[in-house]
Amino acid sequence: MEVLLFGIAKDIVGESQLQFTESDKVPSSVSELKRMISETYPEFGKLTSLAVAVNSEYAEDNVPLDRNDEIAIIPPVSGG
Repeated sequence: MEVLLFGIAKDIVGESQLQFTESDKVPSSVSELKRMISETYPEFGKLTSLAVAVNSEYAEDNVPLDRNDEIAIIPPVSGG
């Protein structure tokens, strides 16, 4: 499973992507993925609004995840 991180999420984690390998426990849903990232990177849990896309489609917290999914975490963007 590949998790792509953008904006402030990338800054918090310190990388532009996270990989879940065969030996890693894979989160079963979008909400579990957010919880797992927040446990490792507590600042991530402070993000109040972010979009998650699973295989290029926006996904709610209850969407199930599979080991072969590509997930993008997209925090809000401010413009000017």
